[in-house]
Amino acid sequence: MELRHLRYFVAIGEEQHYGRAAKRLRVAQPALSRQIQGLEDELGFKLFDRLPRGVKISVAGKSFLEDARRLLQQVNEATMRARRVARGQSGTLRVGFTENASWHGVVPESFRKFRQEQPDAELQVNPLSSLEQFEAVCSGRLDAGFIFNMPKTDRELDQIPVASHKIALAAPKGHAPQKLMKLRLRDLGGAHFVWFPRRESPAFYDRLMHECFRGGLKSPRIVQEGVNEATMLSLVSHGVGVAFVNENARWRCPQGVVVLPVMDLNLRLPLALVWRKDNVSPLLAKFIADVKLLPEVEEFAKR
Repeated sequence: MELRHLRYFVAIGEEQHYGRAAKRLRVAQPALSRQIQGLEDELGFKLFDRLPRGVKISVAGKSFLEDARRLLQQVNEATMRARRVARGQSGTLRVGFTENASWHGVVPESFRKFRQEQPDAELQVNPLSSLEQFEAVCSGRLDAGFIFNMPKTDRELDQIPVASHKIALAAPKGHAPQKLMKLRLRDLGGAHFVWFPRRESPAFYDRLMHECFRGGLKSPRIVQEGVNEATMLSLVSHGVGVAFVNENARWRCPQGVVVLPVMDLNLRLPLALVWRKDNVSPLLAKFIADVKLLPEVEEFAKR
């Protein structure tokens, strides 16, 4: 038994006439009669009682008609669901991001566009550090991640650069650095610092220390570590010290904290969307394509 047999049977059962059913199905009437005869032989009972004019569905045929309609409806719905998945319009997409990139720019805009254009798809957003995202993408627990300081070469991964953020100084309002018109690294020699642990990002930690040394801040006085930027900003707001943070921190600063540019701190945080090359999810492909078309990403690509 094939699906076309069920479609033929349902059409005849609803029309109660071979000729009208054949016209509706756009098949020849003799061929339709043969198909129904074969279906009855396979089932072992009559679906229709033949009349001088037309046919009348049998008692067994009425019962079978209800089930046949339900089966065809389920097949149609399954086909539509699969088609939407194949087109990147449905399914589940798992994307990681760092919290300090989510307040403004590419990351929140990509999520907004995804929800607008794929309303039937499920978007799972996962706030994780760049290192945690990297491991999750590699293992397949994430489809993609917005990762800072991603290495340019990796055999299993692909990426597109989407932004580059400056490093700024978070300080309590009224703190001495705020009073300087042009703040430089050497002006921070006497400041107490809230810093991040080196294990969180060894390469960036070393680059930041090198930039500080180059600018005359040879030995920052670190009085407290914060495992992430939110913790560091909280500690700054309570007067524990100052901290180097992503410039995006100005979009979510606690009350009592200001974010100040440091004139000679030439250090940027490159942000990239990263995914596995062998991930063939149509939903992921659609997400990547949409990110590439974001105005901010297009402008960044021209630089």
